[in-house]
Amino acid sequence: MHFLIPYAASHAEGCQAVLATLKLPNLQKLLGRLSPQALDAGDELSWSPPHERALAGALGLPVTDGQIPWAALEAQKRPELAHLQGAWAFVTLCHWQATMHEVTMRQLPMRDLSAAESDGLMAAMQPFFAQDGIALHPFEAGRWLAHGAVFDGLPSASPDRVLGRNLSPWMPTAAQAGSLIRLMSEMQMLLYTHPLNDERGRRSALPVNAIWFSGTGASPVITDPIHRPLAPTVAPNLRDAALQEDWAGWASAWQALDAAQVRQLLDAQTRGEAVQLTLCGERHAQTWLTQPQALMQKVRHFFGAPPVQRSLESL
Repeated sequence: MHFLIPYAASHAEGCQAVLATLKLPNLQKLLGRLSPQALDAGDELSWSPPHERALAGALGLPVTDGQIPWAALEAQKRPELAHLQGAWAFVTLCHWQATMHEVTMRQLPMRDLSAAESDGLMAAMQPFFAQDGIALHPFEAGRWLAHGAVFDGLPSASPDRVLGRNLSPWMPTAAQAGSLIRLMSEMQMLLYTHPLNDERGRRSALPVNAIWFSGTGASPVITDPIHRPLAPTVAPNLRDAALQEDWAGWASAWQALDAAQVRQLLDAQTRGEAVQLTLCGERHAQTWLTQPQALMQKVRHFFGAPPVQRSLESL
């Protein structure tokens, strides 16, 4: 049993303030019984956040910053696309908010966007993409799969990196990115006058005014499904509050997580099952797992595990 928790901590001042008094008794007990593994160190400006790196590693995918092939992996799962080799990306409809000083990603993906609206926009955009050798395929409302050579070796920033942030540091910069930057500009012009946004305005929804490329990379080599690693269970509980910097809400979500899923993991460990826990912050990820009790584990058990805050602060 492997449980992966994104946004387990943040270096933001507000998070550090609530973390100092956060009580997570089940996590405290569990970490005291498991062995920490080597830290997956990074920084808050990496294209791929720690939880995506950890998930990719658990699935046996290549972990190259900004080039974890999430889109290619999804394409391989679809019978009508599995025969297409090469590189893929996600194209996601979004809303950029521009001020005099910066452009911020305000909404990604778009809310309240129907499948019919998404398909209509994809049909309108496909001719522009086709001119650059890119084919669009439906995936879900507001997000499509894109197949084209331009995405091979192209780093792209995860949506979790850009939401609510100034986009300047996260725009594609690779040698082949010029055509994609042009496409992004062309799609902004197309969306500016598209009737869909008139309808969205009438219901007070944000207009769709931009696209974002992510999950870029070539099709990974996938082993026989029987021998593929099992995906860890990923906890979504903390993401929204962390991205909105609602640290009181984040602390409440952590306590609920501790009382439910973390308690389940602790109970499994108590029953003698092999368990694994991965905690991810904005910079680093660290995994704890069941191992034979070595001398240092005995010492830690005798003197007590270090406070859970110390483990979270290190992320």
